[in-house]
Amino acid sequence: MLNWDDPLAGASPSNNRQAASEPVPDHLGEAPALELWESSTSSPSHQRPHATESHVRPGQGIVGNEALMATAGHAPVVDPDPFAASDTAQEALPFEDTLAPTPPRQPKATMPAGEHDAATAASGGGATGLESLELGAGRIQVDDKKIINCRADLNQLVPFKYDWAWQKYLDACANHWMPQEINMNADIALWKDPEGLTEDERTIIKRNLGFFSTADSLVANNLVLAVYRHITNPECRQYLLRQAFEEALHTHAYQYVVESLGLDEGEIFNMYREVPSIARKAEWALPYTQFLADPHFATGTPETDQKLLRELVAFYVIFEGIFFYVGFVQVLSMGRRNKMTGTAEQFQYILRDESMHMNFGIDVINQIKIENPHLWTPAFKQELIDMIREAVALESQYAHETMPRGVLGLNAPMFEEYLQFIANRRCAQIGLPEQYPGVGNPFPWMSEVLDLKKEKNFFETRVTEYQTGGALKWD
Repeated sequence: MLNWDDPLAGASPSNNRQAASEPVPDHLGEAPALELWESSTSSPSHQRPHATESHVRPGQGIVGNEALMATAGHAPVVDPDPFAASDTAQEALPFEDTLAPTPPRQPKATMPAGEHDAATAASGGGATGLESLELGAGRIQVDDKKIINCRADLNQLVPFKYDWAWQKYLDACANHWMPQEINMNADIALWKDPEGLTEDERTIIKRNLGFFSTADSLVANNLVLAVYRHITNPECRQYLLRQAFEEALHTHAYQYVVESLGLDEGEIFNMYREVPSIARKAEWALPYTQFLADPHFATGTPETDQKLLRELVAFYVIFEGIFFYVGFVQVLSMGRRNKMTGTAEQFQYILRDESMHMNFGIDVINQIKIENPHLWTPAFKQELIDMIREAVALESQYAHETMPRGVLGLNAPMFEEYLQFIANRRCAQIGLPEQYPGVGNPFPWMSEVLDLKKEKNFFETRVTEYQTGGALKWD
């Protein structure tokens, strides 16, 4: 039976504190250089009869990164530089010649040309899925599909053109989890103990809950109100719908932690308007959603297509791929020290989801570049580089404000180097030059598996350790 019980009802400092010396079970998939911990859910009352040795489930406690991330899908390999594959004649064309808009598709015989043109104009350069029903229209062909500015019927999911997008959707569904599956009793006992945590450790927990609780709402709003409308491919939209649910699930998880620990909800959820380092990151991201959500905004020109591409880089590469990582390291570091293990386990599953979100976004960005190489101009690339460098500076400020004195063996300068290391990898993933030569990775336990080595092609890798009951092999 899953652990759907409210942990607040059974919290007891006397019997829920986990012993640090408790042995780690073999099924957690220990890596040689990685410490592993088991949370308070190891008691018999919280055992899951269907959780076999080869499967990882929420509520089992903090597990090794490798064991957890083995359940996540891998990003396919695509060429991040669309110009690398173009022929010499195409490269020789002046930039102005490459800006000619794609010729419109010929209207189908069953639709008068005037009506077709009106429908295209109304859809803002691409289909929306809300076009009038066209009886007798031909069936969709794979070549009709495009990531953006597609004029094919978006209500027809198949045939797939981007199999990687559909596989990401399936992997995300198989990795389903719920916050209530993770027992918070040990965290409650530790938080209530006056000697359980230092003030700096408490600050880390509260600041990160404050940032993430609203950050995932901002991402969800961006998906639903802006991005979804302009991505004109049904299999990609299918993943976006799943991602939107996962963003809501993450906000649910933060609320669950806040409620479990008895924190001031107003203080936590309003931090993005009260704490400067959190406010700056939210203020940085909001404009990108605002101009895409403008009802008068439509893709279809080089300028507007670049705006969409810029927004995708802002949210997938920077907001989810850089802004989240100081908080992830801080909270997971506490879990590695057997502190706030329930909260750390929540963050582990959130990080697995975010890793998949980021990889999906990078795939979409690179596919748009391949289909629209004229967008990837030197000036545009420099603009993206400036955005990434600004983001590293903002996140470094956040690291300084959340741990001004250093704690858990961590300090702000270590995070500055880590952020520069991550930024280099993010640049490489979308075909931009490295920005911080020579920086190392002070937290190899984070990047060994979680997000920086997603280079396997999913066509060559079978994902076997699924999470949902329908995908589990019962013994």
